Amino acid sequence: MSESVTRVNMISGPRNISTAMMYSFRSRADTTVIDEPLYAHYLVATGIEHPGRDVTMSTLPVDGDGAIGLIMQDCDTPVFMVKNMAHHISGVGLGLNWLDDMKNFFLIREPDQVITSLIKNLPNPTPSMTGLPQQAELVDHLVKRGQEPIVVSSRRILEDPEGQLRYLCERLGIGWDSAMLSWEAGPKPEDGTWGVHWYARLHESTGFEPYTPKEDVVPERLHDVLAVCEEAFTELEKYLAPSS
Repeated sequence: MSESVTRVNMISGPRNISTAMMYSFRSRADTTVIDEPLYAHYLVATGIEHPGRDVTMSTLPVDGDGAIGLIMQDCDTPVFMVKNMAHHISGVGLGLNWLDDMKNFFLIREPDQVITSLIKNLPNPTPSMTGLPQQAELVDHLVKRGQEPIVVSSRRILEDPEGQLRYLCERLGIGWDSAMLSWEAGPKPEDGTWGVHWYARLHESTGFEPYTPKEDVVPERLHDVLAVCEEAFTELEKYLAPSS
């Protein structure tokens, strides 16, 4: 492991701007990125069926040590940014000691927006499918380990990309690079193999799109799920980056 490398670990949930954030970091001159290295381990640990499951499991380590090895691999650039999902880290039998060696930050989104987006493909989501309870658990874990959590909101980033990214870079201890505000359209070599199923719309973009309020309402049958997620979100908000 290269001790001089700053290892940035983004812990997101689904239906967020996590891949856009990976592209943003990828645009930096000093940064290497990796896309969800724990994904195959998660698929094996849960048995869940996702599009491209077999391909994912054939291209990434399915064992925890191997997956964490990708995160701690040697890197030729000063910054190594890892895009991770909270539900790939917490509750799947994976040790957490490696988080001590990372600059961790959490990317969150309002629970109602996550749920109304999820139900387009998963009509009966559970709280754990949103990643919010796992994010709250991981924040608590890091606090107990002496880390001051860094939390940013996708909404605030879309409303003020430069202001929020400058704040994030300062908290991470890396210099600001205006290249983070844009990227070239199209697929990226670092995209996970699942990108063909999920990234098509993002591949049309060249930067962060303006925030657009969503009018969708969480159906009554999922109000209990919403309540659990809102409780987790409230805990995460305590550490949220200030708005501009």
